[in-house]
Amino acid sequence: MEQKSKLLKFAIPMIVVLFVLVAYQYGYERINAEISSAREMQVMKSRTLEKYITAIAERPLIEARLASSKEQRKADDAKIIEGQTYSLSANTLEDIVRGIITGRGGSISSERVEKPDDLGAFKVVNVSMDVVLPDMRALSDIVYSIETRTPYIVVRELDVRARNIREPRELTVKMRIAALTGGK
Repeated sequence: MEQKSKLLKFAIPMIVVLFVLVAYQYGYERINAEISSAREMQVMKSRTLEKYITAIAERPLIEARLASSKEQRKADDAKIIEGQTYSLSANTLEDIVRGIITGRGGSISSERVEKPDDLGAFKVVNVSMDVVLPDMRALSDIVYSIETRTPYIVVRELDVRARNIREPRELTVKMRIAALTGGK
């Protein structure tokens, strides 16, 4: 019995120490890990909340920049010939130039759409026209009207000849006209 008592005196403290170690490892350390994980989540959520607050505070500035960009885009789009395809853009250019020429008393004898030139995101619409004009003043007005309008149109080539050398009133003009269009 004495030996059982000695064993019991040694086993009970050992059981208590092992119980305390198990409780420490599976209880206290796990709770500490969960607490530190909760703190990390709280810090991450705080940072995310700060980013959202900053983004919300910058919203008027971002909206102002967006509105400015949209206005700039509209202004830039007004400078190029509109058309879903190259053919439609060329037709639009022909209509614009035809209106300018006939408005100044000229007549068009032929029109040709030429091969487009690539400029990265844009294409250059090229149109050649053979025109008969009543006088030099009409030619001057037409070239001025073409070169100073929006969307931007450029007279690339101009060949002017008098129709009748003895009476140089009427002019035969060959024009090559170009404008920018979207890259479709």
